[in-house]
Amino acid sequence: MARLERERAAKIPAAPEPVAAPPPPNPAQRPRGFDADPAGGASAAHELPTAIRYTRTKSFVPPPGLLEENRIIDMARAEPAAAAFRMLRTQVLQRMEEHAWRSLAVFSPTADVGKTTTAINLAISLANDHRHTVLLVDLDLKRPSVAAKLGLVPDLGVDDLLRGEGLLEDCLQHPEVFDRLVVLPARGILENSSEAIAGPRGRELTAELRARYPDRLIIYDLPPILGADDALAFAPLVDCGLVVVAEGMTRRDDLVRCMELLRKTPIVGTVLNRAQHVPSAYG
Repeated sequence: MARLERERAAKIPAAPEPVAAPPPPNPAQRPRGFDADPAGGASAAHELPTAIRYTRTKSFVPPPGLLEENRIIDMARAEPAAAAFRMLRTQVLQRMEEHAWRSLAVFSPTADVGKTTTAINLAISLANDHRHTVLLVDLDLKRPSVAAKLGLVPDLGVDDLLRGEGLLEDCLQHPEVFDRLVVLPARGILENSSEAIAGPRGRELTAELRARYPDRLIIYDLPPILGADDALAFAPLVDCGLVVVAEGMTRRDDLVRCMELLRKTPIVGTVLNRAQHVPSAYG
């Protein structure tokens, strides 16, 4: 366990308030990776835009207080939780850029260790880097919860796409408080989900997400490794993974078994949630 914890373990405490909307951008610049137009504004010529106008993707506003209640972090705050995710973002980006990876799956050995919350906060942190746009996909079709944590009630989701119903552009949702983030939610549980996500429809969808916006980072939230075969079935379709564990909850044997099962998937690091001793942020 000690060796695995030394492998880029990030200690994540409880989260603060929701993120505020970003300032306006430079209209002359457009980040690649979204079906959107940059909003008006002005900035230095070398800067990327700080806001995007979405022309086809649906937008929603999370209810007041819900993000804080669900431990979704305001990455602009000078607090340990935000600092930890900024550090995690830097480490993840360095590994992904080194290998030209664009898709990452968030794994965990077992349930209830903060996997989905970590996936959401990592996606938000990556989207705060103005060099990137981010798509967060809820593929935990055993217990989908990304939409609920963000206060979204979708009309269509990835489960509909895997059934052959609906179009991708009708499923995408943009939470307005996170400028470069788009979410592909799941509406509900999908029977035979491992066959669906690893089968022809799942492979076609994964290929479409990669091809549609070549410069976008894609984060997948998946069911726990030891609870279902979905994550293992889908792992060959992603470039790399991140493993989430919780202090006082994750058993050493479960983590070792999880890492053994993921031995063919490049792991960029581990995240340690619910740590008892968290260092204060610098500055």
